[in-house]
Amino acid sequence: MLQSWGFDPWFAANAAEMAMEGCGFARVCTVDRGAYRIQGEGGEVPAELAGRLAYHVDSPADLPCVGDWVTVQFHSDGTAAIIHRVFPRRTVLRRKTAGEGCAVQMIAANIDTAFIVQSCRYDFNPGRLGRYLVMLADGGVEPVVVLTKTDLITPDELSRLLAVVAAVTPARAIALSSVTGAGLDVLRQELAPGRTYCLLGSSGVGKTTLLNRLTRGQARAETPAGHAFATRAVSATGEGTHTTTRRQLTVLDGGALVVDTPGMREVGTVAATDGVDAGFADIALLAGNCRYADCRHEHEAGCAVRAAVERGELAAAQYHNWLKLRKEAAFNEMSRLDRRRKDKAFGKLVKSVKKHKGY
Repeated sequence: MLQSWGFDPWFAANAAEMAMEGCGFARVCTVDRGAYRIQGEGGEVPAELAGRLAYHVDSPADLPCVGDWVTVQFHSDGTAAIIHRVFPRRTVLRRKTAGEGCAVQMIAANIDTAFIVQSCRYDFNPGRLGRYLVMLADGGVEPVVVLTKTDLITPDELSRLLAVVAAVTPARAIALSSVTGAGLDVLRQELAPGRTYCLLGSSGVGKTTLLNRLTRGQARAETPAGHAFATRAVSATGEGTHTTTRRQLTVLDGGALVVDTPGMREVGTVAATDGVDAGFADIALLAGNCRYADCRHEHEAGCAVRAAVERGELAAAQYHNWLKLRKEAAFNEMSRLDRRRKDKAFGKLVKSVKKHKGY
């Protein structure tokens, strides 16, 4: 049972360390405003955090998220559970929280492949695609680009968009239409039993409609049997509107597991500079040929990256997006270091006051 939900040998190798007397293992399938639902040997049940886990973590990012494997204690005849431990994560999807801070928000864990979904019309954005690629590279997740709503553009326009994607990333790209069904079989062939996938993208790009097409005909634990995920009519521009409000993991008829996520208005990266370079592997390879090891790739002589842009071998938009994300990553890292210094200084102040007052 657990194997069908992705409990493969990698997690089994951690089982002895994560085991607790009177407890079993389960996977987190839904997180909604602090409420959890888990999938164990006996099916899906609600769960709450043990006090030690809820109040003694270093960061909210250490709390369970969708896709996590957890150690749980079942009670009430197996109809509810308490989460005690979170397994080590093989891969992560995380982003910087919206706003000016540097806090990390977990999106999902233990994802094998993420489908970056962009609409062929108004949502197509190579810059945002680059941010998703950095997020996936930072978390160790394989990317696949999915272009939806191909029925709204001409074949020539689709070819142009696919060429843009190819210039940004060597990752596979799938073009499809949930209206006509074109390309859906290609996507289904990507889905393997026991592996976990995730749909990422802005609101209205067709993620929920796509998931409905993949789950058509199967009963759902999250909705009344036979009912589909809720979608809304397209807007006047031809784009969809936001419907998904929580992250949830579901198993498809073929045995693949898919996480649907709410649309993201901001894709703030938490990756370090090396993580950004991993998301732009072709540019990082060029950078290794620069004259100076500390080249910033802006105005220095002998910069192999700028030379590739000037020769037309590297798209200027991709180059500028890479520079922007590297600077953002460097700023976030400095902010984290500054915050750690302030925390350390505050800790010393507290100890000094306690010592002075004889505590």
